[in-house]
Amino acid sequence: MTFDDYLARWGLTPDGEPIATRSSDLLPVRRAGVPAMLKIAKEAEERWGGILMGWWGGDGAARVLAQEGDALLLQRATGERSLIEMARGGRDDEASRIICAVAARLHAPRGCPPPALIPLPRWFEALEPAAARHGGILSLAAATARELLAAPQEVVVLHGDIHHGNVLDFGPRGWLAIDPKRLVGERGFDFANLFCNPDLVVATAPGRLARQATVVAEAAGLDRRRLLRWILAWAGLSAAWHLEDGEEAGVALTVAWLAAAELARAEEAGARGAGGDADGAVSRGVRPRACRPRSPGPR
Repeated sequence: MTFDDYLARWGLTPDGEPIATRSSDLLPVRRAGVPAMLKIAKEAEERWGGILMGWWGGDGAARVLAQEGDALLLQRATGERSLIEMARGGRDDEASRIICAVAARLHAPRGCPPPALIPLPRWFEALEPAAARHGGILSLAAATARELLAAPQEVVVLHGDIHHGNVLDFGPRGWLAIDPKRLVGERGFDFANLFCNPDLVVATAPGRLARQATVVAEAAGLDRRRLLRWILAWAGLSAAWHLEDGEEAGVALTVAWLAAAELARAEEAGARGAGGDADGAVSRGVRPRACRPRSPGPR
């Protein structure tokens, strides 16, 4: 069905130009004068994401106003603040804490069972073949992912794609999430994508990953070293997807190297603090000097 079908069915009026993405078509609209966004999914993943947003009931996520088949009518973000601009403008810590607070609301238990969800091991399926094909940092990312997925902690319903562009300012309702991937798995996974965002310059700035790992671990109540492992695993998976699609994977590969190096430093510091020797710091096969970021690309 088309925009026109739903405009008539749901009593909507256009309020902006249509937006086309690879996975959906969107149209800013108004219903009874209230700003909303009409979204028609092109892929099943987008349709399931809309069902999960309905399950959240507007708590931590944009409120679903109507849903039918591939079509979703959402409350529209009308606030002027942007986490992307906040991170770019020297308020990176604040942006990360806001995202952590939104994630906490999404991860909280609900009173009814969630819709069908994708387990994290299935989400990571592309990483092993990519590691076998390309080796290097992807092999380390795959090994790290295997360890994490084999012994998950704090399993919750996950957003699956939390980052600065998917947490928006909804004015009086505050910061809310959009575009979930409807996953289930360890809570810590949901924070890894922050470190590949909001853009190449911020994500790969010297010292940024180390500082934000501390900020996020404190704000979300996570073990910092385990968070670093999730960042390494996620960046490897992201790179695998880019390479599979014939796209530049520079940012994801760079973040993977940075996470591996910071993890080695953290483990070395932990070994020293525990009276151990330096061998424990490189139990995952990476030393700080091995961090040689690839030339980052446009993504």
